[in-house]
Amino acid sequence: MLSREVATSMRGRALETVISPFSFREFCSARGVSVARKNPSAASRSRLEASFDEFLAIGGFPEALAVSTERQRVELLQGYVDTVLFRDMAERYAIGNLVALRAFARQLLRQAATLLSVSKVYADFKSRGIGISKETLLRYLEYFEDAFLVFTVPLAVQSERRRQVNPRKLYLVDHGLSPAFSPAAGLDRGHLIENIVACELQRDTRDLAYVKTARGGEVDFLATHYDGSQTLVQVAADLTSPKTFAREIKALIEAAADFPDTRRVLLSETSPPRGSSAPDGIEVIPVWRWLQDAGVR
Repeated sequence: MLSREVATSMRGRALETVISPFSFREFCSARGVSVARKNPSAASRSRLEASFDEFLAIGGFPEALAVSTERQRVELLQGYVDTVLFRDMAERYAIGNLVALRAFARQLLRQAATLLSVSKVYADFKSRGIGISKETLLRYLEYFEDAFLVFTVPLAVQSERRRQVNPRKLYLVDHGLSPAFSPAAGLDRGHLIENIVACELQRDTRDLAYVKTARGGEVDFLATHYDGSQTLVQVAADLTSPKTFAREIKALIEAAADFPDTRRVLLSETSPPRGSSAPDGIEVIPVWRWLQDAGVR
């Protein structure tokens, strides 16, 4: 059964447990790399950084760790997606337009951590001669989410209507699916890292949204935890540019004006520019360290 069918069939008398692909901690454990130390030695830090690079390339599906070549991994992950498309969707919902279904899936899997506009997808398909309505694309997106292929994150606003009319950000259930459907040259490392962070937050939060500030800045995540506390999380692959560092800090400061009682975190693979430091109240944390502490925070 798919996600919505569990609740329907059990008449609400069920407790759903979602088993996700490996987190970074679980990936390291499967590889025999220790992540228990809060302050790792230089050698341990080097191993963790290397493990993060490997995790970024492979993803979190357990079977993908066991294959020996990139070709086998790509074929495995593409096979997973085909199973979702043709067994969980086409057969279950009697979908006849397989061309549009496959084209939509491939488009989603190539644009992890980006704003999703179904209207733009519809216009693109129309220009390519792929016949499908916008309403059908929206229905397909619901199917993809129910089958745990993707998930979407809304804008952080109180109004439910504004949540519905504003674009949602798209994330894959595992970032490893993106390399399996994209040319290597077209991959954006920053988007893959943001997708990893989104999956980690999804495991450990009650609500997840993104923030648009009044001055046009954007913060990747506003995470609302089960105890009611909130965290603003900004993700940047590389902070070595002073301009990039200033932009990310500025967005967090602007968002904090609207969400004043939040923890503010900036995650990156690199350190801030030499001589630069974050203002009080903003934590700059290596993304691999934040991920290794996930689940024990």
